[in-house]
Amino acid sequence: MTKINVSIGNDHAGTDLKNRIIEKYADQFTFVNHGTDGSSSVDYPDYVHPVALDVEKGTAAFGILICGSANGVCITANKHQGIRAGLAWNKEVAALIKQHNNANIICLPARFLSENEALEVFQTYVDEVFEGGRHQTRIDKIPC
Repeated sequence: MTKINVSIGNDHAGTDLKNRIIEKYADQFTFVNHGTDGSSSVDYPDYVHPVALDVEKGTAAFGILICGSANGVCITANKHQGIRAGLAWNKEVAALIKQHNNANIICLPARFLSENEALEVFQTYVDEVFEGGRHQTRIDKIPC
């Protein structure tokens, strides 16, 4: 079985969750780790841009970004023209960012989800597919 390349990044608030995702999904994905491995305060944009570039270049099928609220990483990733990053705080939102927005980066708020909730949210995102149709028409209008 060929593993899918996934780019992952995090700040200090997301280190534990990142490690748990990598551990749980190591059989399914090859992870490119652009995140910090420590708990000392860092600047999240330094870890977001490499993930966004991997996704834009196509060297990763999708990206995962994790910080305390996931707002900062989501805002930063969406500055890249080829990125549609979605902040997912529950399974329903995770499903919709894939089904309707074809999000190519999922952003997880480490301080607002338990580990189990975060893993369920991520699994939901992975399992969903883009619906296309009217949603594609809308996505085509996003770039500036």
